[in-house]
Amino acid sequence: MQHDLELPDGEFAVGRSASCQLSLDDPLVSRRHAVFTVAAGVVVVEDLGSRNGVLVNGQKIEGRFKVAPGDKVLIGSQELTLVEILGEDVGGLLAATAARRRPVTLSRMPAEPIAEEHNITKVGALSPEVANELSIVRRIDGFRVLGSVAEKALAMGRADEAERVLATSLAEVLDSSRRGRVVPPALAEQATRFAAKLATATGKGSWVDYTIEIYATLQRPAPAVVIDELYGAFRKVGAVDVGKVKAYVEMLRGQLPSFGPADRFLVQRIEGLERLATLRP
Repeated sequence: MQHDLELPDGEFAVGRSASCQLSLDDPLVSRRHAVFTVAAGVVVVEDLGSRNGVLVNGQKIEGRFKVAPGDKVLIGSQELTLVEILGEDVGGLLAATAARRRPVTLSRMPAEPIAEEHNITKVGALSPEVANELSIVRRIDGFRVLGSVAEKALAMGRADEAERVLATSLAEVLDSSRRGRVVPPALAEQATRFAAKLATATGKGSWVDYTIEIYATLQRPAPAVVIDELYGAFRKVGAVDVGKVKAYVEMLRGQLPSFGPADRFLVQRIEGLERLATLRP
């Protein structure tokens, strides 16, 4: 879901507080999270000491940071893309895209008459190719932010809270996989690694099933870091879908001739998981 935001010269605050020009109903956003400042054809974003920080193109910023057209600013689970700067005395243009499927409340600037000297221009729709690329980047960046929150919850023994934080994003990746959409390896690895961690922490075999299904759809062996997590999870979880594990291993065995030595070794480790699944009471 995309929203066009209008930035006149001056400050444009973002946060959960209703006093902000952009008010976000998002638990990852602080009351006054960040502020955009537009002056003399320059747009600067500043982190106002937020709990989860501000990311520009995937990198966390400290204090004030000058943004250029095309830069992606992640605030909580909301991504803002600076689309265009028209020149001096002209405001910036932002395209905002929700980083998760759940609805995000966007409060626009107060509905006041806009003076002509504000010179505000609206943004057109993105092309399908650019929108798809932004969607992939958005989900990867979103996992970085959500993952840090979930890791803290897991460290404090709050498995249910970590599961709530990640569940929507994990479901989105699985849905994309089931619909035959491209799931980049980096995104698949992030999603399945967290799913395996949740399996260990919650004891739910469904998160193991999730991981197996993702890589079965990709028709690739899971990477070593995910397999390591799965071995830990198998010792903690209850029932897993043995049939799903067996089908995945059979598919990998059928592709062995096309795999190199590294992937063949991964297949051997996954066969060990199959034995564990079969021997479970």
